[in-house]
Amino acid sequence: MTIPTSQYFPFLSGEETMEKLARRIRVTMSDYLQTSKLQSLVLGISGGIDSALCAALLKPVCEKFNIPLIGRSITIETNKEDEIARSIAVGKAFCHDFQHLDLTETFFANKKLLVDFDDSQLSKLRQGNMKARMRMMVLYDLAQLHRGMVVSTDNYSEFLTGFWTLHGDVGDFAPVQHLWKTEIYALSNFLLKEETEEQRAALQSCIDATPVDGLGISKCDCEQLGVPNYFEADKIFEAYFQGDSSLRDHTLIKRYYASEYKRHNPGCILREDLVNL
Repeated sequence: MTIPTSQYFPFLSGEETMEKLARRIRVTMSDYLQTSKLQSLVLGISGGIDSALCAALLKPVCEKFNIPLIGRSITIETNKEDEIARSIAVGKAFCHDFQHLDLTETFFANKKLLVDFDDSQLSKLRQGNMKARMRMMVLYDLAQLHRGMVVSTDNYSEFLTGFWTLHGDVGDFAPVQHLWKTEIYALSNFLLKEETEEQRAALQSCIDATPVDGLGISKCDCEQLGVPNYFEADKIFEAYFQGDSSLRDHTLIKRYYASEYKRHNPGCILREDLVNL
């Protein structure tokens, strides 16, 4: 079972801490690039705060190594105009190679290959997973073409709730996966002061936006998580993992237990169990 240790609490805050945090992420990413000899980083840009933060963190790292940060806004029928506008603004502000692609027509063609869609929540989830996997096909193809890798944009709050699609919206290297959503906002606000006017506007728009998966599953992330906002979600996690068992039946905690399999994927039979017959 994935259980946060004492290192995850309290949540990181304060300008000095955020400055050190941004530096540590960039240094770690630089070390990885130096060792791996990658020639690009590929980033899916959704119009949300997580991918915007990753773009802001990684742009100077890519420039240090003279490699491109390749960004793609990949939208499919359920993405709203404001999401699309934010994703395009972020892509133009931070990426060296950026395009907006709409895969709606391809999605409807692929949907015909599957069966039994209706208006149920299960059908919405299935279609959302299909969209996430279609996007990742494009990103991984770009990574192979440009000898790079796909950056994962998940945060720790999403990681614990299984709020991602297996073989879909994940990547090869996750610079912010062990930051709570509360910390994602804190770091994003800190980075505003180092950006150009165009970059600040793009990043600020994502900070101010209502978090949404863009997959047509719900109106916003928090609707699925049973909380008014991510700050409340993180407080519930903090209280639960520090011993408040009364929260065991909260939607958020139920999702935590139900999604454990996703944090250990693929499940496998250990070698020791196969040879000790």
